[in-house]
This record gives sequence, structure tokens and C-alpha cells, in this order.
Amino acid sequence: MAQTMSLLLILLSLSLTVSNGAHNVIDFGAKPDGVSDNKKAFLDAWAKVCSSTQPASIYVPPGRFLVSQADFMGPCKQNSVEIYIDGTIVAPSGYTSTTKWILFQYVDGFSIFGGTLDGQGHSMWNCKTSGSNCLEASTSLTIAQSKDVKIQGLTSVNSEGFHMSIYQSSGVTVQNIQISAPSNSPNTDGIHVQLSDHVIIQGSNIKTGDDCISLGAGSRNVLITDIYCGPGHGISIGSLGSIAHEQGVQNVTVSSVVFHDTTNGVRIKTWGKHYQGYVQFIMFQNIVMYNVSNPIIIDQRYCPHNNNCPNQNSGVKISNVIYSNIRGYSDTEVAMKFDCSPSNPCQGISLQDIKLTYQNQQAKSFCNNASGFNSGTITPPSCLGS
Repeated sequence: MAQTMSLLLILLSLSLTVSNGAHNVIDFGAKPDGVSDNKKAFLDAWAKVCSSTQPASIYVPPGRFLVSQADFMGPCKQNSVEIYIDGTIVAPSGYTSTTKWILFQYVDGFSIFGGTLDGQGHSMWNCKTSGSNCLEASTSLTIAQSKDVKIQGLTSVNSEGFHMSIYQSSGVTVQNIQISAPSNSPNTDGIHVQLSDHVIIQGSNIKTGDDCISLGAGSRNVLITDIYCGPGHGISIGSLGSIAHEQGVQNVTVSSVVFHDTTNGVRIKTWGKHYQGYVQFIMFQNIVMYNVSNPIIIDQRYCPHNNNCPNQNSGVKISNVIYSNIRGYSDTEVAMKFDCSPSNPCQGISLQDIKLTYQNQQAKSFCNNASGFNSGTITPPSCLGS
């Protein structure tokens, strides 16, 4: 009911905005044929609204609008630019050398409502899975160095790489997003957050070939709630600690999430390198797992291909992490794994009311260099030392 009301409000807002003279991209020469490149028309519409001293909006009507790599740059003359999308914005077929397909940078106070982004990532995926020397995959939508941003009702399908990246931004709210890519599509993270604070991601459905949501270095004050994740690699903090002088991650809440057929549930991963950093004040709560390979996992030995880091101790300090009211079914026998650094043991790990089983049997827990507290019923039995 709440989502239906939200949709009605969006449609009403769209109707009022269009009737009050929103700038339709077709008036700038855009063609909804899925073939013509509409980059110039979209950028011309953006220049018009961004230079306006009054609140202004762009309207993308139904149809398929091909747009090659486009940078929508600010700052704008006012902090109320709105983009309403009824159609589908399509990336060129076949991959290119661009790492950002659609970029909004230095723009404060803008919103995107509705619409679909089709990244047409199949060529890139085929290249990667063939073992060829591929170009870097493109992120479909990047929000960079901006603040007070709202993304609502957007659908992103078949991105070459990340579907959405939030970078060096503040006050970003992402609501009612639908993200979809095949489970075998490489590196198609749903939403990646880095060097950003006060980010809210809520009410979204994410099915992809990598992390549903990933939090990189410098993620602070993040709320993730009411998410369906699967297939994918779960919700991950990290990987962290791959380079020197990296910012830490703190004040993150992940709540009311359903994981279904994912590689991981809630994961913290750091490289097995000596570079220092931290993860602290994290809350994972009210979570359901269905056939998840690693429902609860801290991995401080992350070292893909054993390249340039095997057997090194992670320098990232993990502390004050709470797991509360997590239940469901593990796809592997070890449902809780805390594999922490010998030189920086995990401290202050709290387990509260955990019930995870394995094939209708009792699952197991694994601890290495981890200590913390237990309360309520803990299944499988906790291995944390106090």
C-alpha cells in the first residue's frame, strides 16, 4: 500500500511538472528510436535547466533513447533540478573505453524519478568470461562530488560494470530501485558507495552478478534498509586495505534485508596486507537468509589469485560490530565465519538472537582472532571468546 501511494505521488508530481513546462528532450532534437545518438540533445536540455535561476526539470518521454557517454556537470545556478523519465536510456551496444556512462558531478540538490537505464553489457561480460584482455567496464550511473541527491523509482539493467556509484558525495537517498543483471555477469555490483556520508538506500530489489551493495573506503553514516538481494554476492563492506592511507568505514546500519541464493549475506572483507584502516560501529539486524553460502562472514585474508598479499596480516582494525535477529538457511556447513587478522584481532563482535541452520541440521561457526559477546539464542553455537 505504501509503495502504491509513493508511485501515485510520483506520477502526480510528474504530471504537474510536465504541465508546468518541463523541458522535453524531444524538443532538443532527441529521437526515441534506440538508434540515433541523443547525447547532444540530453546535454542541451541539461544546460538549459542547470543555467536556470528558477527550479527547472527535464522530461524523458516513453521510447528508447540511445545516449553515448555523457557528463552532466554542475554547479547549477539553483539547487532544484529534477529529471523525470518515462522512457529507457540505452547505452551503445558493444563496449567502449569509457569508465562512466552517465555522470552527474558537482551538482547539488537534484533528483531523478523513474525510468530505465539499459547498459547493454553483454559484450563486456563475454570478453571478461573469455579471459581476454578487456577494457575497464563502464558504470551506468555515477553520482560524484555532489550533495542532497535523490534517486527514486529508477530501474537499471545489464550494466557493463557497476550499476550505480556514489562517490565523494553527501546526503544521497536511493529509493525503490530495481537492479537486474544475470548471476554470471562479472563485476556488476548493484550500488557502490565510496568516500561518501549520510547515504540512504531503501526499498529496493537487486539481482546481479556481484555485490548487491558494496561499501568502500570512506563510507560513513550509511543506512541500508528494506532490500531484497539475490542472486549476487550479498552486501559487503570492502574490500579494504589494498592501498596505504585509506579512509575507514563507520556508522553503518543494514536492516530488514532478505538474501536469496547469494554467495554471501553480510560480509566484511579486507586484504591480507599491512596497510592500516578501520571498520567500526556496524549494525546488521533483522535479516533473513535463504540458501546463502556465507550468511555471516568477516574475511581478513581476502587475496584474489594469491597475488601480492598471501599470508600477510591485515592492518584493518574491525571493532564494534553487532549481528542481531538473523535467521534462515545456510548453503554451507559454516554459517558464521570470523576469520580475523592475527595482528589486529576483531573486537567487540556482538551476536544477538541468531538462528541459522544447514540442510535442516545444526550449522557450525568458525572463529580466528575474534572476541565479543553473545545474548539470546545463538544457533549455531557461538565460537567468540570474550
